[in-house]
Amino acid sequence: MSELPPSNLALFWAGVIALAIMAYVILDGFDLGVGILFGTTADEARRASMMNTIAPFWDGNETWLVVVGAGLFATFPTVYAVFLSAFYIPVLLLLFGLIFRGVAFEFRYRSQRLRWLWDWGFSIGSIVVAFVQGAAVGAMMRGIRVVDGQYAGGSFDWLHPFAVLTGVGLVFGYALLGAGWIVFKSDGALRDWAYARIGWLVAIVFVIIATAFATVLGVDAGAVAQGHLADRSWGWALPLLGVLALLAAAWGARVRRDAWPFAFSALFFVAAFLTLGVMFWPYMVPYAITVGNAAAPDASLRFLFYGGVVVLPVIAVYTVGVYWVFRGKVHGGYG
Repeated sequence: MSELPPSNLALFWAGVIALAIMAYVILDGFDLGVGILFGTTADEARRASMMNTIAPFWDGNETWLVVVGAGLFATFPTVYAVFLSAFYIPVLLLLFGLIFRGVAFEFRYRSQRLRWLWDWGFSIGSIVVAFVQGAAVGAMMRGIRVVDGQYAGGSFDWLHPFAVLTGVGLVFGYALLGAGWIVFKSDGALRDWAYARIGWLVAIVFVIIATAFATVLGVDAGAVAQGHLADRSWGWALPLLGVLALLAAAWGARVRRDAWPFAFSALFFVAAFLTLGVMFWPYMVPYAITVGNAAAPDASLRFLFYGGVVVLPVIAVYTVGVYWVFRGKVHGGYG
């Protein structure tokens, strides 16, 4: 298939989806991270305080995942079809994990006898969601097999050792983001507990990054060989920014600046996301379908544009409004 140049509307919708993915990763990433850390303590008061830090935000954060899915379905239907075919099992696991998280969040306060079940559901659901997202990213880095616009691989092609490594890496990355959020939103014993874990989480993320880099160089060069990072030397500034952001997050925890660990952990994710963008562009399905080839007809994109310029600002304003209303430290939970 010859590569078609993307229209301005296609570029607009590709940018919208990219921003929605980034918003989801940062916003839902920290509450998934809190859920991951939730399973590492048995102290009920600490668990309740951890959930209070995300209580007003967690369901709204997942709105951005809906924007991503609906946006792909409407504006890049070929990408939507290929991704669902390639990641059918991860998407099911993602949905099950999100369902268990949501149910557990509501039910644990209303069930003393089965609270242990909902606590495990909240924690394991968070881990599963984070892992399958990271594994999908690793699988995309290795490339997706597409023939005549359709997925040509197997149901378990995504479950590759490199993808498992990136899945584990995202679990710990989200845990770092969650620890930074807890520090930012809490005080007292819970903040001290989170501070004590940030340094360890930064070290683990560094180890996983180094292991992935060594794997790419020595064992599985195909993981990045098809990407464009090698021939876009300026793009290496982004991984360097990510490394510096991780170091700054650890330093912020050391000097106990409450906003630093979360802010610099978020910057690390932004740098990682932009690195993937440099690696993949102009492909939406690496390394088979470009933005121009994947886009719906311009007439459809134009029709959706008029709806998007109304709906998307409303979602953005709602998100900003919630974070503004519930700004500051959490004292005693949100009533």
